[in-house]
Amino acid sequence: MLKAKVTLVKEMQFVGDSGSGHAIVMDSDPSVGGKNTGPRPVELLLIASGGCTGMDVISILRKKKQDVTGLEINVKGNKAEEFPKKLTEITIEYIVKGRNISEEAVKRAVELSMNKYCSVKATLEGSAKIHYSYKIINE
Repeated sequence: MLKAKVTLVKEMQFVGDSGSGHAIVMDSDPSVGGKNTGPRPVELLLIASGGCTGMDVISILRKKKQDVTGLEINVKGNKAEEFPKKLTEITIEYIVKGRNISEEAVKRAVELSMNKYCSVKATLEGSAKIHYSYKIINE
């Protein structure tokens, strides 16, 4: 079972402790009582999406013996206007950098992550439409 603990520090600042022994500060915008000392919880969902799929994609590309020198995942989200202002749409862009990178290998790695392996994407997909694309930069 996964565990986390979230504790109020002051004003709107919280510290989240993971079951694996790591901590992250969260805060809100000053307009709603925060001090802007950390990401917003919904931003962490976008970061988690990028991290989850990024780990899948790089693992698959390494198994395919691709000479990857860098991987960036840009994640954008649109929120509903009304409360609870949930994410309604998420766009994920993969930028794969390397030497002699196979487009077919990148396409397959991304598809496997999106359709089989990424647990964060699978959790969010019933709530938000998820779009993705990739580009390759040969160095």
